[in-house]
Amino acid sequence: MKKTLPLTAVAALFALAACNSKPAAPEVVDSNPDPMANQLANAAPVELPPSIKSEQTMRCKDNSLAYVTFFQGGKQAVVRLKEGGPATTLKAAAEGEPLVADGGWSMTGTEKSIELTQPGKPGQTCHT
Repeated sequence: MKKTLPLTAVAALFALAACNSKPAAPEVVDSNPDPMANQLANAAPVELPPSIKSEQTMRCKDNSLAYVTFFQGGKQAVVRLKEGGPATTLKAAAEGEPLVADGGWSMTGTEKSIELTQPGKPGQTCHT
């Protein structure tokens, strides 16, 4: 019995020594390669849309309301003439230039005061 215990321990150590303690890296086989991988890798970076900077309700000179959403970067704003009404997106090529939209829309100013020109109407000042 006394000789069997050390022999069993030695046999167990030999068995563990025969095991590879560092297994080889698994082989990854891509059976379904991405057909657009090269196009995506070479694509130009995507510019995210601007985030909302603030939303203002403004009282205009003719006592009407304008609901204006200003976006980061100063190159885009959304104007609504009725709360929840149709939106008009005004854009500028660069920050500081007048924001314009098709049909004769134009807007200049800041989040506190704007000069708004609507189609078929003269420009008017609106403020918070």
